[in-house]
Amino acid sequence: MYYTYVIKSERDKNLYVGFTKDLKKRFEEHNSGLVDATKDRTPFLLVYYEACRDRKKAIRREKYFKTGFGRRFLKNRI
Repeated sequence: MYYTYVIKSERDKNLYVGFTKDLKKRFEEHNSGLVDATKDRTPFLLVYYEACRDRKKAIRREKYFKTGFGRRFLKNRI
């Protein structure tokens, strides 16, 4: 399983969208400052995730969440 996830920075309230095979480990990496893209925005809350059967679907879903339609979907969902 792969996971597409959305985390929210408690510092600046912005969202970050990503995908991973190990959601728990990746979330811990974000909160520990080990991810360059988010290291200055810790701590985070996991606000949404979806499980996908394969990597391609998870990547496709991540890309969707980064579009205007995807952002609107997340705003209504979260």
